[in-house]
Amino acid sequence: MHCPFCRHPDSRVVDSRTTDDGCSIRRRRQCPDCSRRFTTVETASLMVIKRSGVTEPFSRDKVISGVRKACQGRPVTEDALAKLGQQVEEAVRATGSAELSTHDVGLAILGPLQKLDLVAYLRFASVYRAFDSLEDFEAAVAELRDQQRPPAHDRGSGADGAAEAPAPAVAAD
Repeated sequence: MHCPFCRHPDSRVVDSRTTDDGCSIRRRRQCPDCSRRFTTVETASLMVIKRSGVTEPFSRDKVISGVRKACQGRPVTEDALAKLGQQVEEAVRATGSAELSTHDVGLAILGPLQKLDLVAYLRFASVYRAFDSLEDFEAAVAELRDQQRPPAHDRGSGADGAAEAPAPAVAAD
């Protein structure tokens, strides 16, 4: 690491700390030549391979921006979007791969977005999965309904799946 002040080709690490999000390391360095101190930040690079074959660095901001479009008009806060962005970044970094496809990033978005807002999830999925027809939407909605429906043994014994109310007690005169 070159000293930014005197351009000496070496430096000594005085202190190292992880940042708040744990994705990078902040190092305090000192130049052995001029004795001045400076800070560096180290992050592991994570590259995304786009459909065109071009690679670019992973951007949490791009994830949040794309999800924000799906959440327009929905009761989703900026804090919730930031948390989703962090969850997606943690998920893609946990794969251990230095390069991911945009498909992998999209898959990492779908899970947290489904928990956040179902309508935004359907909007995002319709673009991500390239829905062509109403049948595609109907299939996605049916899948969501099946996921939210409790198992049959938890639903009661009524014909429509609803629990039957007990008969009211009648008092004898």
